[in-house]
Amino acid sequence: MEKNKIYRAEIIAYAGDGSSIARIHDMVVFVPGGAVGDQCDIRIVKIAKNYAYGRIERIFIKSKNRIEPECPHASKCGGCCYWHISYEEELRAKSKKVQDAIQRIGGIAMEPEAVCGSDSIYHYRNKAQYPVGIKDDEIITGFYRARSHDIIPMEHCLIQTELADNLAKCVRDWMTEYHVAPYNENTRSGFIRHIYVRSGFATGQVLLCIVTKSAKLPAVGELIQAARQTVPGLCGIVLNINKKTGNAILGDRYITLWGNDTLEDVLCGNRFQLSPAAFYQVNRAQAEKLYEAALQYAELDQTKTALDLYCGAGTITLALAHSAKEVIGAEIVPQAVENAKQNAKLNYITNARFICADAGQAATHLAEEGIRPDVIVVDPPRKGIDQATIDAIGAMAPERVVYVSCDPATLARDVKLLGEQGYQLKRYKVFDLFPRTFHVETVCLLSRKDK
Repeated sequence: MEKNKIYRAEIIAYAGDGSSIARIHDMVVFVPGGAVGDQCDIRIVKIAKNYAYGRIERIFIKSKNRIEPECPHASKCGGCCYWHISYEEELRAKSKKVQDAIQRIGGIAMEPEAVCGSDSIYHYRNKAQYPVGIKDDEIITGFYRARSHDIIPMEHCLIQTELADNLAKCVRDWMTEYHVAPYNENTRSGFIRHIYVRSGFATGQVLLCIVTKSAKLPAVGELIQAARQTVPGLCGIVLNINKKTGNAILGDRYITLWGNDTLEDVLCGNRFQLSPAAFYQVNRAQAEKLYEAALQYAELDQTKTALDLYCGAGTITLALAHSAKEVIGAEIVPQAVENAKQNAKLNYITNARFICADAGQAATHLAEEGIRPDVIVVDPPRKGIDQATIDAIGAMAPERVVYVSCDPATLARDVKLLGEQGYQLKRYKVFDLFPRTFHVETVCLLSRKDK
């Protein structure tokens, strides 16, 4: 195989990052924008030891699953990767992605239950994070090009809410009028880094968070007035101060400019006060289905105790509390723990308590206390569960472990590690909370092998 040479090949599969796969001269070639069944000319752009990267130069036979992208930014923006295939094909790709990981990494040949697709693939996100920059002397917001910090300017996004897009424009216009400069990563000059909008789909409340390098901004009163006129349901405007370099969007300091520093939403029958930092699933309707499956897998009753690791604002914890004798939630973010405690009070739930610690520390501490939960629920970040948490779960020896995952590879790895602790995968189900992107959620049930 030669770099820059064009080869004719068929797209045969999808990769974990949403790109497609062809095989040329017995080598796997990763190709963005392909659909299984496409027959195309592929130019090789990079060759590694065991694989290569290519780009499609021409499609001479289109896949039956290929459609015309509805998003005009689909080929440039790094946010979505599946606008060019049917939603049914996307669901098949995501289900197979999880199944392949479970088999290849976890060593378990098991089919998932029927994939749960989203009722809507448009404007489903309740959280928008717009990077702010400047292009041709104009302030822009949008989303990053794949694998870069190059902002693709965007007025409207098909997966964000129109209210969020309108607020982004409002802040851009205010910045232009009052000469508030965007933050420049290279020179570390300027002020505004991100515009962060969180929406409560059940309540209609909207919270605007502006991520900036400095607490001192001009014309704050004019910003408040413009934002309130743009979104009548606005419940608060918060500044987040982030002086650090790196990819983290939010800093540690918050200043409330107007209204509340949280918004309220309803999930699985519980009301939640959510701060900008609190974890909350971005697709509320699908999250309810995801958590219902987790509750079904947990099989709790009023005699059982549950431990919810990585509990965030307590969304899963409080759902578990309705069925359990007692639930303990653990979370490392102090603000999220305070949110969780407030949310328990807000819903008059008295059988849930929360501790501030990372999952490994919390699980180890509870194991040392002699607490033996009947069920442990984990909903970790993309990196999965660390070894200390795996060991502590094994030491507490719950009857069941319910694993909610946003990354199939780390899920499969952890399922294998939990197997070494005496747990066997019984069933799992794939949920699409992120239509048109490569992200996917999975709920797994693991039970003790001696049960």
